[in-house]
Amino acid sequence: MWFRKNMSVSKQAVLDALSNVVEPELKRDIVSLNLVTIREVTGSHIAITVKVSNPAMHSRMRMREACEFAIHRVLGREFTVDTEVVAISGDERQGELRKVLPGVKHIIAVASGKGGVGKSTVASNLAAGLARKGYAVGLLDADIYGPSAPVMFDLVHEKPNLVQLDGRQLLEPITQYGVKVLSIGFFTEVNQAVVWRGPMATKALNQMINDAHWGPLDYMILDLPPGTGDVHLSIVQALPLTGAVIVSTPQEVALADARKGVAMFQLPAVNVPIIGMVENMAWFTPKELPDARYYLFGRDGAKNLSANLGVPFLGQLPLIQGIREAGDAGRPAALQEETAAGAFIDEILSNFEREIRMLPFRKGPAQPAESMNPQV
Repeated sequence: MWFRKNMSVSKQAVLDALSNVVEPELKRDIVSLNLVTIREVTGSHIAITVKVSNPAMHSRMRMREACEFAIHRVLGREFTVDTEVVAISGDERQGELRKVLPGVKHIIAVASGKGGVGKSTVASNLAAGLARKGYAVGLLDADIYGPSAPVMFDLVHEKPNLVQLDGRQLLEPITQYGVKVLSIGFFTEVNQAVVWRGPMATKALNQMINDAHWGPLDYMILDLPPGTGDVHLSIVQALPLTGAVIVSTPQEVALADARKGVAMFQLPAVNVPIIGMVENMAWFTPKELPDARYYLFGRDGAKNLSANLGVPFLGQLPLIQGIREAGDAGRPAALQEETAAGAFIDEILSNFEREIRMLPFRKGPAQPAESMNPQV
């Protein structure tokens, strides 16, 4: 490229390179957020100042590394980069950068291309497992037509209260096992079918997002409906998603729909990173034969698909009685550490945490993480 030969670049070229860096808490690239100031571009020397939402030392170091990596990758390693990283001021933090759910650090969508693959099981155990690890967690059951959270968290007969805050009357999520839970199932009878058109379902979902007192959270887990429709598009437009977790079973009929789910998040107009893929019902293990594995739906289908698509693989959940019993009893298997089910879920949680740490180092939904180990 001409600028490598002449050892000179324009400020716009530097900004173009830095547009590959995403502010981890604000969920958009640092150039579109106006967080970059170019102090100097002289010959092979580039000096920039970048603002970050998190003032902690590890956050600033991570941003410095990401910026220098982006410049070297796009413009070449011939350039020396002087990166100053400063915290966003309090006035800026309260501005336009994060109006929706400002107290939530990470908003995670759990999705599947088709129903019946265990998406709600994964979402519930992800939420409960993160809470067990000490994170502040919320679970929004956005599966308007088939809400599962009331059953899986033993809240079938519970109703959320209303609280007054800043002159507004807000829904108070119900806390169970350390997880703040809201679901459309709290507002319908157990056997009542939700027969709503898309706009009505979207309105109900927006109310549970904007008219609820979620408070500060490390993670909000969204249990999406299966498929790709109005609710999915509304969530992507309304919320700054950190990323998505895709759930599938191993057989081809499910994998075909999982591909569509990944493709939806990868659309340029959506552009949500895929945190990883989970393979549910990976094999069947009878209770009386705990060491046996029967691959009823095929072997490693979702695992191989994640490799083919270039997205991280978070792990496998077997079809075992303990996970089903835990969901039916309203106490997610992630809370049962000393069980086979708990061990599989712990592996998924560890891989999930790793991929969250890696997000600032990868741009776009389909790039696999580099072999780095940044600190949270």
